Amino acid sequence: MPEGRRGAARSESARVAILDATASLFAERGYDHLSIEGIAARAGVGKQTVYRWWPGKSALIADCLLEGTLLPDRFVVPDTGDVRADLTTWLSQVVAVIESPAGEGLFRSLIAAATENEDVGRRLREALADPRLFNVRLRDARDAGILRADLPIDDVSETLIGALTFRALARTPSDPGFPGRVVDLVLGPAPA
Repeated sequence: MPEGRRGAARSESARVAILDATASLFAERGYDHLSIEGIAARAGVGKQTVYRWWPGKSALIADCLLEGTLLPDRFVVPDTGDVRADLTTWLSQVVAVIESPAGEGLFRSLIAAATENEDVGRRLREALADPRLFNVRLRDARDAGILRADLPIDDVSETLIGALTFRALARTPSDPGFPGRVVDLVLGPAPA
């Protein structure tokens, strides 16, 4: 008898159903009220099927982030050639989602999930702002003399996301000028 995996073969349709159920229940109820039983029922599978593939809800959330089912409209920094305007537009889009009725709870729940699972935190950061994209754009702008020469490139995306996270946790509404002010604070004055 050939050796191999024990148990039922992993069904792609069941996997997708579980991820979709997780994403929809997460959006409806938030992380604290998400249960494996509820996910299994929504996906039409037994909870043992969920546990066979994922150890718990944090792992499911991480896979939802990776698969793009949790934040399907990834927040992509536009590229108009004006890095300050592009970052301000990106920040405005993220703030609008966070301050929407569904987005506020979703974002706070994602933060809660990230505190429980390091992989969820890493994937959340990548879903909001891929640091590789940020860093390439910022280095190009710095090298072109558009941004100051001493700008700590690696810290920019973390600082912007930190400002967003604080606003979400504090439930502090922003005014229309907030994104531009934060970008100016992070990037500093343009070189003369």
